[in-house]
Amino acid sequence: MQIVTFLNEFVKHPRNTGAIAPSSRKLAKKMVDVIHFNNAKTIVELGPGTGSFTKEIMKRKQKDTLFILIEINETFVRRLQQEYANDPSVHVVHGSAENIKNYLAELNVAAADYVLSGLPFTSLPFEVSKQILQNVRDSLTVSGKFITFQYSLVKKTFIQKYFPSIRAKKVWLNLPPAYVLSCNI
Repeated sequence: MQIVTFLNEFVKHPRNTGAIAPSSRKLAKKMVDVIHFNNAKTIVELGPGTGSFTKEIMKRKQKDTLFILIEINETFVRRLQQEYANDPSVHVVHGSAENIKNYLAELNVAAADYVLSGLPFTSLPFEVSKQILQNVRDSLTVSGKFITFQYSLVKKTFIQKYFPSIRAKKVWLNLPPAYVLSCNI
């Protein structure tokens, strides 16, 4: 069911969905392994889609860690809202990643410790990507991390303009294989 929904949304909104299938468990684990859950007060996920990374974070996060999901696709938002309706530590926001600073302010959060992204920077308009990366950087704590994945390293230099320190790891067990980028200011 998850794959069918994801594929349907890709066909309807290819620029925003960015992939034809949800991320693999292996990719989700590699993305989430970067997080120090004992110290994380606020985690933000941009573009959670059907929740591959979300589920992995929920398994590991502390009960009092605030978890903010920002999703632009209404179908995915409804599914996430239903799934996490009874968890007061999870906030599902129907909106654009460009507005991350506004959403944090609305929730009285000064900064996030981690921002994870499943956004397809290679298919997003250049100005939108710039706005997202700038606002993510401005939304992180001093020691915060931005964790994203990309199917190629084409946008690595672009992302490095906002996050000079990037570690890349290839995950072969994903369709297609992907790179996890762990980024610091």
